[in-house]
Amino acid sequence: QVQLVESGGGLVQAGGSLRLSCAASGRVFSSDVVGWFRQAPGKEREFVSAVRWSGGSLYYANSAKGRFTISRDNAKNTVYLQMSSLKPEDTAVYYCAADRDRDRTRWIGDQSLYEYWGQGTQVTVSS
Repeated sequence: QVQLVESGGGLVQAGGSLRLSCAASGRVFSSDVVGWFRQAPGKEREFVSAVRWSGGSLYYANSAKGRFTISRDNAKNTVYLQMSSLKPEDTAVYYCAADRDRDRTRWIGDQSLYEYWGQGTQVTVSS
């Protein structure tokens, strides 16, 4: 049984930083694409960032570029999202998702690419 577990969310003031973690059990990320998505209240879930385990290509939504950094730890089978210069509009539930990297013709932020999802971690940025 595959489980993705996010952690690291919390309440932070605008301009602050948080590091989210996504740890997998029952699955090794060795051939996966792993992504971060977020859903703010009243809005649809949206792509934030992703990494292709094979080759290490990194991807960011425009809203995340320059402020967020995705990274991985092969030994820990964990993906991180370092978030800096946080803004109130970053407030959302952040989800980790993963699946085999089987279709490189599709946009990395296409949620249908990902079969496995975590339960989410709340990030709240106060002004």
